[in-house]
Amino acid sequence: MNTDIKLKYLRTGKLPHIWCPGCGHGIILGAIVKSFDKIGWEKDDIVVVSGIGCSGRTPGYIDANTLHTTHGRALAFATGIKMAKPNLHIVIIMGDGDASAIGGNHLIHAARRNIDLTAIVFNNKIYGMTGGQYSPTTPQKAKASTAPYGNIEPNFDLAKLVKGAGATYVARATAYHIALLEKCICNGFTHKGFSFIDVLTTCPTQYGRLNKMKSPEGNLLMIKDNTIPRSKAESMTDEEIGNRIIIGEFVNNDSSREYTELYTDEIIKKAMNKE
Repeated sequence: MNTDIKLKYLRTGKLPHIWCPGCGHGIILGAIVKSFDKIGWEKDDIVVVSGIGCSGRTPGYIDANTLHTTHGRALAFATGIKMAKPNLHIVIIMGDGDASAIGGNHLIHAARRNIDLTAIVFNNKIYGMTGGQYSPTTPQKAKASTAPYGNIEPNFDLAKLVKGAGATYVARATAYHIALLEKCICNGFTHKGFSFIDVLTTCPTQYGRLNKMKSPEGNLLMIKDNTIPRSKAESMTDEEIGNRIIIGEFVNNDSSREYTELYTDEIIKKAMNKE
C-alpha cells in the first residue's frame, strides 16, 4: 500500500492492529482505504460505522468520522446518520453474525428501503471474538465451539438474502481475490442506493483450527479452491458448480430511487408546503 494512503486514511498511532496472525480482516481494511483514495473521497466526508466483534475494531484504524456501535445495530445507527447528513459517505462494517443474526432485521430493511449506505460484511463464517460459536453463515457439517459434531443448520447465502430484500448493488468477493475485492468496494461506494458486499475472509484461530486448517495459507487456499467467478459459473451446470461459492457482482441497478432523496421529496417538501 502506498505510504501516502496510509498517512491519509489510517490512524497509524493505533497500529499494529489486534487481529490474529493470518486473519483476513487486515486485507479488507487495506482494500477499503485504497478504494477511498481511488475515488478521491475526503476523510471528513466519510463515516465508518461498525458493530461488535473482530470486524468491529476496523473503524479504530481509519482516520475519518467513525462510530463503534452495539451488537447488530450498526445499520440502525448508520441510517440515522444518513438521514441527518445525506451528503456524507456512510460505510458499515459488520461481521457475519453481527449482520445476519442479531442484525438481520436491520439488514433486510436497509436493503428494502434502498438507502444510500455501503454495507461490507467480513464473513469468516464464525463468531471469532467471542469463542468460535457457529453463525448463520457457518456451512453445514463445519465445526464450531457450539457445534463440536458439525453444524446441522442450513447457512444463509447473504448475497441472495439482500438481493431478495431489494438491495440495488450486491456483490461477493474474498480476501484472496484482491482485485475483485477492490473493484466491488469501489463500485459499492459509488453506487447510489443500498450497496452490499459479502467478503469471504479467514479466521485461522477459530474456524481454521476447529476445521483442520491451522495455517493462514491453508485458510486462504480453502477460499481459492471453494469459489468460482460468476462469469464462469454462468456457463456451468449446478452439478459442475457443486458446493463452490460464486463470487462477483450480482446486482447493479440504478433504476430505483434512493431513500433519503425520496423522503425529502415525498415527506419533507410536502409537509413544508402544507404548512
